Amino acid sequence: MAKTIQAPLPGTFYRAAAPGEPAFKSEGDAVAVGDTIGLIEVMKSFTPVVAEEAGRLLAFHVENEDAVMAGQPLYDLDA
Repeated sequence: MAKTIQAPLPGTFYRAAAPGEPAFKSEGDAVAVGDTIGLIEVMKSFTPVVAEEAGRLLAFHVENEDAVMAGQPLYDLDA
C-alpha cells in the first residue's frame, strides 16, 4: 500500500549530501527504517529526512533543490 511522506519542516530539499554526490535514494530503491531519503536546509542548518517505515521508494513529488513547505508531499513509499 502506497503512502505519501510529507516534509517535516519548510526549507530547501536536497536528494544528495553535496553537489556531484550520488542521491541518498532513487525511485525504485529499497528503503529501510532509518535510511536517509534527503535533507532539508533552513538557514544553513541541514535536517535529514529519515524513513520511519520500510518499503520501496515509488516516486518523488519534488526535485533536488526545490523549496518545500511543511506538510508538502515529498515522496511515495510502498510499505
